[in-house]
Amino acid sequence: MQLFDTHTHFDVADFDHDRQQLAVQAKRVGVEALVLIGFLQSRFDDLIQTQQQLQSWEHVPQSYLAPGLHPFYIEQHQPEHLQCLEQVLQQHACVAIGEIGLDTFLKQHKQPELFARQQHYFNEQLELARQYQKPVLLHIRKAHAETLAILKAQKFKLGGIAHAFSGGVEEAKALIKLGFKIGITGQITNPNAKKLHQVVHAIGAEHLVIETDCPDMTPLCCQTSTEHRTRNTPVNLPYVLDSLAQLLELPETQLARQLWHNSCAALQL
Repeated sequence: MQLFDTHTHFDVADFDHDRQQLAVQAKRVGVEALVLIGFLQSRFDDLIQTQQQLQSWEHVPQSYLAPGLHPFYIEQHQPEHLQCLEQVLQQHACVAIGEIGLDTFLKQHKQPELFARQQHYFNEQLELARQYQKPVLLHIRKAHAETLAILKAQKFKLGGIAHAFSGGVEEAKALIKLGFKIGITGQITNPNAKKLHQVVHAIGAEHLVIETDCPDMTPLCCQTSTEHRTRNTPVNLPYVLDSLAQLLELPETQLARQLWHNSCAALQL
């Protein structure tokens, strides 16, 4: 089985001490490819170095770059960071721009000024995506209507992935109509994630991709403590596949083939 981890933060310090070991293990359990996702300009160098590191090792997944400026860190982004992002797009083979979007999970991000800044950076990055013909990896939390409005206003046609999807069926269908695949994380392994299960049933396997979002979103079966966060890794991706296959009542091998095809289509590979 070939599995594609479409969303990782495998470049962060959590993995500095055992990245190679985990990469080898991930490949062993079927993870053939992964995307390294950007979120802050200050981390772009680490993102690129991690990819170079992975490319220099044997028996590890193929890795792809997707730099971007994440809406959650809006207070840290500066106008010149958009220029840095463009430089990375010019100088490196990037598969997408991500993760970008809108997030009003925190009360402060609902404030008009900060939310307007999020929208500005989202618009600017969609413009870069159009200029460099790249799909985008969307981060949307409690802002689905506003995100869809911007995508429609921009007439954005390059699609991509709505990562760690947390919306409802109608929002998923609206994103699919705009050319996006729906990203499913370890959250699917939680029997209480009823809304997500409903979305999966309603849209079916042809519109889905899977991801770990490591080091976060650890599948329920991999969590070792209720008090402390258990680090998620690309090695856990098969648990996402397994839960999804059970939910959709599909053989794992058939589902894995479909998800691989969907991932390559979403990332224009």
